[in-house]
Amino acid sequence: MIDKTTNQRAWLLVLPVVVLVAFNALIPLMTVINYSVQETFGNNVFFFEGVKWFEQILHSERFHAALLRQLTFTGIILLIEIPLGVAIALAMPKRGPWVSVCLVLMALPLLIPWNVVGAMWNIFALPDIGLLGRMINGMGFDYNFTQQPLAAWFTTILMDVWHWTSLVVLLAYAGLSAIPDAYYQAARIDGASAWSVFRYIQLPKMKRVLTIAVLLRFMDSFMIYTEPFVLTGGGPGNATTFLSIDLVKIALGQFDLGPAAAMSLIYFLIILLLSWIFYTLMMRNEAQ
Repeated sequence: MIDKTTNQRAWLLVLPVVVLVAFNALIPLMTVINYSVQETFGNNVFFFEGVKWFEQILHSERFHAALLRQLTFTGIILLIEIPLGVAIALAMPKRGPWVSVCLVLMALPLLIPWNVVGAMWNIFALPDIGLLGRMINGMGFDYNFTQQPLAAWFTTILMDVWHWTSLVVLLAYAGLSAIPDAYYQAARIDGASAWSVFRYIQLPKMKRVLTIAVLLRFMDSFMIYTEPFVLTGGGPGNATTFLSIDLVKIALGQFDLGPAAAMSLIYFLIILLLSWIFYTLMMRNEAQ
């Protein structure tokens, strides 16, 4: 029997990338932490403030309102895009020339830059010249996303669903394609219904890819900035001012670096905590 030894020298090839990524991540993080505990009035003069900015943000009604809007938006996005993406993946062909066509069509929205998506939907949804706006108003509804908060929310959610459902579709389709035909053959022999096949074969086999899809869509939607900013600018009023938009307003609009730094760290910890909760809940039965 040949005794095989593990060669660890391959890690040396990865080490430069690890060092570069760590450097690019740690330096900005340390700068943000530095600003979050200090106050400055310019001229590179800083005054230590401790946790003052963290307390101010955590007790701020403005932060609470932005967080509530962000959680509501993310929850709606997950409830729509995950089931819709799975449904589309189930409806896509598994063999034949149409597979490539469907995959290309699904990938197209993901290739469009975020700022372009916001600009496209801004024009598309304008009530006077946009196709969507004129169509909705032509059906008898009063629709103007630049003045009506509900219309702004509807347009923002519709835009995100159009842009990112494809990601869920591609991940779900990859999970479905990895299921061996033997499972389906056994289900046909047993006379299983389509719902039983989905519940006991397809859904469990897609669990890992759906976990990735939920985590990716949660993090992306919770950090969304470019698309709603270009589409609505956070308006009308503060109706679509999510956490990321509010953070930029504090940091660049008001130039309050201390509160902005503290808010960004709280923002980061919220995303980290909720991602961990999502992952734990979805994978808790994996070892069973």
